[in-house]
Amino acid sequence: MIIMILGVLLLVAGIGFVVFRNIMQQIAQGSVPQPPMVVTAMKAATQEWQPQLNAVGSLRALRGVDVTTEIAGLVREIRFKSGDEVKAGAVLIQLNADSDLAQLASLQATADLAQTTLTRDRVQLAAEAISQAQIDSDEADLKSKRAQAASQQATIDKKTIRAPFSGRLGITLVNPGQYLNPGDKVVTLQTIDPIYIDFNLPQQQISGVSLGQSVTVLSDAYLGQTFSGQVTAIDAKVDTTTRNVQIEATVANPKRLLLPGMFGRAAVDSGEKKTYLTLPQTAITYNPYGATVFVTADKKDAKGNPQLQAQQVFITPGPTRGDQVAILKGVSEGAMVVTSGQLKLKNGSPLRIDNTVQPLNDQSPTPQER
Repeated sequence: MIIMILGVLLLVAGIGFVVFRNIMQQIAQGSVPQPPMVVTAMKAATQEWQPQLNAVGSLRALRGVDVTTEIAGLVREIRFKSGDEVKAGAVLIQLNADSDLAQLASLQATADLAQTTLTRDRVQLAAEAISQAQIDSDEADLKSKRAQAASQQATIDKKTIRAPFSGRLGITLVNPGQYLNPGDKVVTLQTIDPIYIDFNLPQQQISGVSLGQSVTVLSDAYLGQTFSGQVTAIDAKVDTTTRNVQIEATVANPKRLLLPGMFGRAAVDSGEKKTYLTLPQTAITYNPYGATVFVTADKKDAKGNPQLQAQQVFITPGPTRGDQVAILKGVSEGAMVVTSGQLKLKNGSPLRIDNTVQPLNDQSPTPQER
């Protein structure tokens, strides 16, 4: 029993010694000055801010159609190359019309005979050799023959397929000698200067849109390049499923860079320009209890030496634009705000600013920069 009691006492004493040593180590560590946290920071500055309504839309040709043949026929000649720019009325495809031309010649000869007969009968009518009824019959026969010739001429004209309007041709898979049925696609034709962009906006934003407003369009196909246009149409109804309304804007496309079917990001200027205090989005920490940022403050450490420390403040964020956020409340102009590295900070943390690599603060970033 005595040995057991001594063993228990030694065990308790050992545990107490370990706990005491850990406590002393923590106290010693607490007395060691905390090394400064490396962060990036920038001064909060005001910028002009154009309120915009942003949406993603699809590009659509001003006029676009798949050129087809109205009647059947054998392709004799193709008078364009894929991708050509053509004018309205330009001949694209010539179908074989030899038999139709022969039939037209026959009908025109019949019409000429009817004209000759009418002329001769009018002479006889003047001599009172025939009745007026014969003249009426001759005139009706002449009109019928001319109508048949005109119908045949229309059939021949349909075998010359022309561009219905000016634009750019697509890629064709039709070859000479190929037989085309009515409705077969020959080539696509698109007028793309200017070009439309269709996009949707929520119904609560409709009050900020009107005809003639400026629109800026960005496309991932041409990074860093903007295309200007204006609102030309607002749909007459709101989609009952999404509560969105469709907007149509016309965009200048003189170099024909934008093509139908592309998607683009449209930004509609809405209202007058405003001045906001702006910060990069990386500077703001969003929490259930509000949005905060860390600002730098010149204070003294435990030994009285000057030290740059972090101070957390609550802010009221406003609208966003690219990588920027407008700050409505909480930060004054000129304040030095931590833009990265704030996740490891708390109030009073010592700081060391290193702006070798700064977070992006671009109002129109490209997708790669996001």
